[in-house]
Amino acid sequence: MKNTWGNTHVRLRRIGWLSLMLLPGIGVRTSQAQEISLQAVVMPSTVIVKDGETVKFAIHGFIEFKSLAEVFPYIEAQTSRWNGKITEAEKRELARQLLREGIESRVVSMQDERPLQALVTHTNGELREAIAKVKEPVPPAYAEAFLAVQEKWKHSVNCWSASPLIAGRVLSNWYPIEEGIRLHGAVYDSTEHFWQAMKYHPDTTIGELKELIALLQGKDWSLWLKRVEDDPKIYLPNAYAVEFLRFNLRAERLKWFDEELGKHGLRDVDHARLVQQRGENAFRFSAIEEKILWGDLADLLHLVYVLSPTDDPIRKILAEHHFDGIYLDGRKMGFISEEFRSEMLEIWKVKFLEMPRFREMIAGIPVEIRLEHFLNDGDSPDIPIPVYVGYLNRIREMAKRTRGI
Repeated sequence: MKNTWGNTHVRLRRIGWLSLMLLPGIGVRTSQAQEISLQAVVMPSTVIVKDGETVKFAIHGFIEFKSLAEVFPYIEAQTSRWNGKITEAEKRELARQLLREGIESRVVSMQDERPLQALVTHTNGELREAIAKVKEPVPPAYAEAFLAVQEKWKHSVNCWSASPLIAGRVLSNWYPIEEGIRLHGAVYDSTEHFWQAMKYHPDTTIGELKELIALLQGKDWSLWLKRVEDDPKIYLPNAYAVEFLRFNLRAERLKWFDEELGKHGLRDVDHARLVQQRGENAFRFSAIEEKILWGDLADLLHLVYVLSPTDDPIRKILAEHHFDGIYLDGRKMGFISEEFRSEMLEIWKVKFLEMPRFREMIAGIPVEIRLEHFLNDGDSPDIPIPVYVGYLNRIREMAKRTRGI
């Protein structure tokens, strides 16, 4: 998922737990950026600038926009592309979903907290009034989408690595664990390190990965991508995955993967899963390196296997290198499967139930606050965000019961 890691100093007008989590001194880095009015947030043509740079947002993680006004023609194009392939009711629902995704990504920015600040520090009535003042063209359900986003985030915490709330950061898989965490017989620097490492078969080497990258570089992917883009049964349920593939199958991105595998003292004979485990030196790879190098490369190889026709030769080659599934403790799980996704809950049981300091943190968050995970509307092919969020809230319930709360 594309995001950046800056935070701004947030000043909330409301008193309560939500305001406490955003006060300076609880992890927020300060900025002199000018506040953004609620009216500016709901105005479709508004382009937000921070530190001289345009703050972009995204749909499906990779399709970026500068303003909500740019989203509207994108929605029209997306609904029109499926003429004759999906029903009118399905087209209306698609338009509604894309509008909601665009608005939420605009508001819950990974670069700038001011739009969210403006939204959650005003009442429902004030938001309705601001939208009523908009004279620019807006699509149907514009107000309803904004109101839904406001209602959600007045009662939610975004759990990610740069959250302004300490607990929000701790609940991120990226949170570095000083003492390490033992999972399936090995020690890892964070739960992210384990989650990405297990996507590689224990026998897979760095040399093999370089060979597979070279194989991908030698193929023209245009027709392959067109096939998955033009089929609504493939694209619509897997939009993020397809856009992820389009981004990562570019020549420059494949070259980047190859170059990164030449760093960190990696040798061709080294095993990909093993090097991600904690060795003599802790934190050989940072959490972001785990995601954008190891995670993205593994996801790329697994997704090409999953979405390739059964008679595609590349599928056979990927299977020979064990990218036909997830291999763990003698089991083989489908990359896109409930069994694999449920492993997230299992590793959280270790972190949040067996490790007292993390159990205290997650159990201490009031039940009135919904735990969320939102990154520029980037979903995830291995564990969809709704599933991830469901597990996150379930593990909090388990931790509270463990503490007798």
